[in-house]
Amino acid sequence: MGVLDTLNVLINEVDQLPEDKKVAALNAIKLKLHEISPFKDEPVDCVIWVNADKVESNDYNPNSVAPAEMKLLQHSIREDGYTQPIVGFYHQEDEYYEVIDGFHRNRVGKECDDVRERVKGYLPISSINTNRENRSDRIAATIRHNRARGKHAVDAMSDIVLELTRRNWSDKRIAKELGMEPDEVLRLKQITGLAELFSDREFSEAWE
Repeated sequence: MGVLDTLNVLINEVDQLPEDKKVAALNAIKLKLHEISPFKDEPVDCVIWVNADKVESNDYNPNSVAPAEMKLLQHSIREDGYTQPIVGFYHQEDEYYEVIDGFHRNRVGKECDDVRERVKGYLPISSINTNRENRSDRIAATIRHNRARGKHAVDAMSDIVLELTRRNWSDKRIAKELGMEPDEVLRLKQITGLAELFSDREFSEAWE
């Protein structure tokens, strides 16, 4: 029996399963294929459908969407479907996905009854690389996603800089990982008004 024949047998077997078991089987197949894919290091290579109750927003997203834009996003997902997955980090111990990117796509899938019904209570998830176990690294990943689209709130960004500084990230590392200019890091530190944020004098003086 050839590969395609074997595949057709598998497809027929999966198609006979109850909906929840079908979703689980399809996810398992995708993950197995991802393991042997030439693009296995690219998260977008594998998108699975996860029960929305197992997807939780993070508490550090500085991206805010105006009501009009949120309404447009809802309309887009209603009309065009989910064209982009939600990027998540899987917490194995607690068995849930923490949203890294797609905070508002996550909200639409949970809060819009018609969308939630259409996607049967699931959300499309692309898992970020598993080495993001440190909260600081996940914060940086979220900021990079937001800044690549040119969206972030200044006050929230200053809070992020504060947290990363308290996690012993140098100004140089913050600038590099978040895609900032050195003077932008310093300005965000000034917003907080906390002297502790200016302890990295070697970096600060280098840009005066």
